[in-house]
Amino acid sequence: MLDEFQNSLLAFLLLGTVIILPTIYISVMLILYFTAYRYRLHFLTALVNKTIKSLCKLLFFVEPWLMVDVFLLGVLVSLIKIASLADITLGYSFYAYCIYTVLVVKCVSLVDKSWLWDQFIPAKPIEKNYEGDTHHSKSHLSCHVCHQVNAGAKASQDNCIRCDSPLHHFDMHANLQKVWALLITACIFYLPANLYPMMYTVSLGSSQPSTIMEGVILLWHLGSYPVALVIFIASVFIPLVKMIALAWLFITAKRVSNLSEKDAIKKLKIYRMTEFIGRWSMIDIFVVAILVALVQLQNLMAIYPGPATLSFATVVIFTMLSAMLFDSRMLWCDSVDKNLKHEIDNPLQLAKNNNEIKNYE
Repeated sequence: MLDEFQNSLLAFLLLGTVIILPTIYISVMLILYFTAYRYRLHFLTALVNKTIKSLCKLLFFVEPWLMVDVFLLGVLVSLIKIASLADITLGYSFYAYCIYTVLVVKCVSLVDKSWLWDQFIPAKPIEKNYEGDTHHSKSHLSCHVCHQVNAGAKASQDNCIRCDSPLHHFDMHANLQKVWALLITACIFYLPANLYPMMYTVSLGSSQPSTIMEGVILLWHLGSYPVALVIFIASVFIPLVKMIALAWLFITAKRVSNLSEKDAIKKLKIYRMTEFIGRWSMIDIFVVAILVALVQLQNLMAIYPGPATLSFATVVIFTMLSAMLFDSRMLWCDSVDKNLKHEIDNPLQLAKNNNEIKNYE
């Protein structure tokens, strides 16, 4: 239906995040766990081993973009909106999709990355001891995909010795340039996403545009206070707060030398929270897509997507990419690394500090 209204990109986004990517994730997960079960009795050949590496990478790459739970919440919001216009009867597929969503979310929560890698390709030991070293020493590097510690990874073309994935070397300036570019792009699209209509409602031949805030106000006047609050938080509050939080993290990333370890951990928690909540802003996009598909009675009553839908989807995607590409190692200050290394090199000082911590507690 979205493709008929010249919104092919939005239709592809909906198809990918709700149907294609979950199907790929579930299929790959079944293959990996079935292979892990058989691996107890049979050794993997080189070809199968290479395939397993690719499947593990694909599984963890797809995971952040699964939005079946977000789509379910969008369905519930859409049903409440339509209920004010017509009588709604839920079919068996709705309850089946609810069960499906719960099972998918549970499966994602149970997938253990470390366990899967250890079943097929155990971590390779390294000869040198890096006790007390950090990423600032550049003497070793941890893989972001399989968490294998790689020795002496200084060249930009190095790949992980375990999964062959490209290693992400610590480069503060290059990483900040990338994440700032993505965040600024999201900020640019945030303006048309809120100023332009999210959808058009045609009633008895007259067309009425509706922005995100107008939709929230309409739901509030209709008495759907929880739904209006959900839409406001997910579509207005979360994107804005996430962009502000990411901008604050990017700006303060250059000032880590004066931070304590406690402040660094606090900033890391804020970063993890912004990374987690970003995907829920897609609720309004799914609501528009469902309403467009269900409410099509020509001039009597019809809903069409507005120009803000694609802009808002761009905001969500670019903020998610900005958060995912941000190197969280920048949040840890040099002073903490130096103190940690100094304490490890001086066992007496480490024991003294431990006693002070116990006495403080």
